[in-house]
Amino acid sequence: MRHMRMLAAALSLSICAGAAHAATLDLTPIVLPAAVAPDQAMRRFVQVDAPIVALTHVRVIDGSGAPARTNQTLLIEHGKIAALGADGLPIPAGAKRIDLTGHTVFPGLVGMHDHLFYIARPNLDAQLHSEPPLIVPEMAYSAPRLYLANGVTTLRTTGSVEPYTDLNLKRLIDTGKLPGPHMDVTGPYLEGSGSYFIQMHPIRDAEDAKETVAFWARQGVTSFKAYMNITRAELKAAVDEAHRLGLKVTGHLCAVTYREAAEAGIDDLEHGFFVNTEHDPGKAPDHCSASDGLQTLYAMDPQGSEAKALIGDLVAHHVAITSTLPVFEQMVPKHSPLWPEAMATLSPQARHDYLLLRAHTDALPPEQAKRASITFQHGMAMERAFAAAGGLLLAGPDPTGNGGVIPGFGDLRGVQLLVEEGFTPEQAIHIASYNGAAYLGLQERIGSIAAGKDADLVVVKGDPAQRIDDIRNVETVFKDGVGYDTRALLESVRGRYGEY
Repeated sequence: MRHMRMLAAALSLSICAGAAHAATLDLTPIVLPAAVAPDQAMRRFVQVDAPIVALTHVRVIDGSGAPARTNQTLLIEHGKIAALGADGLPIPAGAKRIDLTGHTVFPGLVGMHDHLFYIARPNLDAQLHSEPPLIVPEMAYSAPRLYLANGVTTLRTTGSVEPYTDLNLKRLIDTGKLPGPHMDVTGPYLEGSGSYFIQMHPIRDAEDAKETVAFWARQGVTSFKAYMNITRAELKAAVDEAHRLGLKVTGHLCAVTYREAAEAGIDDLEHGFFVNTEHDPGKAPDHCSASDGLQTLYAMDPQGSEAKALIGDLVAHHVAITSTLPVFEQMVPKHSPLWPEAMATLSPQARHDYLLLRAHTDALPPEQAKRASITFQHGMAMERAFAAAGGLLLAGPDPTGNGGVIPGFGDLRGVQLLVEEGFTPEQAIHIASYNGAAYLGLQERIGSIAAGKDADLVVVKGDPAQRIDDIRNVETVFKDGVGYDTRALLESVRGRYGEY
């Protein structure tokens, strides 16, 4: 409850000020509260817990985008990074020494599109028919463990179907009772009429949008997400109210185009450039198009004047872009890997459904497969161009109802795909860690490895700076200086994701 009281006090000050666009609320004490020792039930997941820890002979990718450094010593004291330097750095007497020869450490990932639910399709058959309604069960047990096991130490939920569950889950994690990352809890989807999802409230008008934002801010959420069928007027009202309260709004849009959202003052746009509907055939104002943006992206030359103008508008309006490449690679035949460790976490039904969807994609006719591949390549090129133009590129996998995108595993896959997109491994890790921290205003505490910052770290076997696939070899994840055992966390959710 402590973070909710702090948020309520901050909101009260913001409302009293009466500013049209209040300063952004400091999320640090809410998202990153004072560390609490894991309680007794959590001890089975703890691998390292000592007041002073020295990681020696380790390769360090520090999250700044700079090249990896070899033969380093990283000193952790009472949950903070005390020092980082070449081997030979003085180590206090009594420190727990861990020789990490052959291993790499990088900052805990900051997942910026990391849901806590899974979309279920009742009675899905081989022809991909299912029965209504589409159901969205909450994965409050499995998802937090999967994220933490794979190196996600902070996340934004980026749209919630059970916001009270997410808020309560955050409290239990923050008080050491459950394993999981630090959380920026996003409110319920700000969705207009005609949603696919029965669990979403349809916004009636601009006033309802404003009231919805105000209500959920009082409950303790710290960000908002607009969805596909919201109108321009509703979006503008939601953004204005969120900004008045010092909070940010992102969007997975369709009825509203990227330029329209930028004019409305949105802070972030989800899914890279895949869901910008501006030039979709038949696009009408305030109505979602049939292709949900894929037609616009397929036809767009990433090096052309239209692409440059769009990117220029977004950068000028200080709109961030969240790359969610793992979910969009699912539309390209045989592009997504089948990681045995990831597949082992799926429930039998979720695994069955995913393999049906995957087989359908892999069997696409050649022309459709080629079109999907071109669209995906255009999306990657647009993200590269956006970052090159000075835009803030964030990362998150969007683990929803496709078993190929699983919490944590999807975040690691996102880093691999940023490298495929053209970034160096060090740059990709910077995008997936520091950039998310900067967007949330938490960069002084997390997002990179430097003295004084929180000891949120990922230890992998191998050298992802040379072989990005080594990023999958996560062994230990430090959160607030406590090292969690990846194997133990994964074993606890084996066969459960998609169930609970």
